[in-house]
Amino acid sequence: MPTTVGGRTDRLASIPRVVAGIDRRIVVRVGLVAAVSYSAWLAVGAFGRPYNFFDMKIYHGAVLWWAGGNDLYDFISPSTTLGFTYPPFAGLVMLPMAWLPVDAAGFVNALASIGALAVVLAGLLRPIVDRLGWSLWFTVGIATPLAAAIEPSRETLGYGQVNLLLFALIMADLMGLRWRARRGTHHETAESPLARFVYGGAWAGVGIGLATAVKLTPALFVAYLLFTRQWRAALIATGTAVGVTLATFGVVGGESRTYFTSVLWQTERVGAADMTANQSLAGLLARLYDSIETPGLLWLAFSVLVLALGLSRAMSARADGDELTAFTLVGLTANVISPVSWSHHLVWVIPAIIVLADAAVRRRDASRGLPLRASGLPPANGVPALRPPIWYPTLTGLRHAAGALGLYLLFLVSPIWPYEHQLPEVSHYQDGLFGALMENSLAIALIVLVAALPWRPGAEPAFYPDRLSRTAPLAVRR
Repeated sequence: MPTTVGGRTDRLASIPRVVAGIDRRIVVRVGLVAAVSYSAWLAVGAFGRPYNFFDMKIYHGAVLWWAGGNDLYDFISPSTTLGFTYPPFAGLVMLPMAWLPVDAAGFVNALASIGALAVVLAGLLRPIVDRLGWSLWFTVGIATPLAAAIEPSRETLGYGQVNLLLFALIMADLMGLRWRARRGTHHETAESPLARFVYGGAWAGVGIGLATAVKLTPALFVAYLLFTRQWRAALIATGTAVGVTLATFGVVGGESRTYFTSVLWQTERVGAADMTANQSLAGLLARLYDSIETPGLLWLAFSVLVLALGLSRAMSARADGDELTAFTLVGLTANVISPVSWSHHLVWVIPAIIVLADAAVRRRDASRGLPLRASGLPPANGVPALRPPIWYPTLTGLRHAAGALGLYLLFLVSPIWPYEHQLPEVSHYQDGLFGALMENSLAIALIVLVAALPWRPGAEPAFYPDRLSRTAPLAVRR
């Protein structure tokens, strides 16, 4: 009996030692991540819409119909007029969903999308947290639920869409371009050939090619790669998209011919242009004209202008060493000029928020090195009294920080839905000019970002080695 009691006493005495070995900071951080995740869940319930995997039900029904021997593009979802609108390659990718119940497929897609979002955020935030000395896992743990709560993410997850997965494919190419630009620092020291291949970034372009084969709008990234003379990545992206599409022709030739000769041009399959969820330039113009259809020539003229502006600013951002902002500007431009950009397509506001927030931090840190100014106090020993401009670090970067916070809150609250209207039943001016402004607020924000999103000179200097090599001799001579 005493032996048993003594054993229990020893085990109880070991508990404080175990607890003492736990870092309290980790406990606090885990608690903060849990609190932010719960707050994000509440925000989705407060500002989101009822979600029931509506789009996933269409995809699931379509692949079931197709697996049963029917034509993929003949499927119409029950109680709707909607069918499958993606290229046949997307249908092949989604075909395994036919083995799962629709709700299970929706949850699998949601988990995969959240995982992809977390991985993307880790890649985008890694250079920033390394510079600031923050914890990567904690930063990503906070950022992931915050990003999942805003309009594009919650709509993607709730409706069973694929936007976050496509976003991850494109961002994977950004990571590959980073590693390739820094070749010699990672892959040459890697032990295995696979690690050398991955960190070498020779595969960069595959993600854009696959995303283009699933959805045509990522093709704008191929144009960007060509304009910035990233020939290898552009060739790989083009070859991947064309190769996958031709291979799909070989597997399902009938569906491929139907899609490219008929379905692709049937814009009415996706809905009317003036629908509130369509936050592209075309949707904005249709609602401003209070028309079901977009004024074609006006849309074409403004689209060309936005396209030129977005690509030129992306090229300038890359030339100054900020490839993340360049990719973000291309993605935002694609959202604006696409005939249809549903609110769940607008995932490119996520890196835009990151860029704005990082620009604010960079400007604030840089202001601390500004020269001192005269204080107005009487000079001592003939030397003017100097004092640091205390308000500089506080106010420098404030507009960028306000822009990041305002953009996040806009897409969190998403004020388009309280003012949703649909012609011909209700005019888009039913709630006056303020209501029209709110109904178009996300589209307006996208256009402003294309025109005014700042880039961060020198943020990723590995992307302009040619410039550094040209200026290096001058620096040596000096």
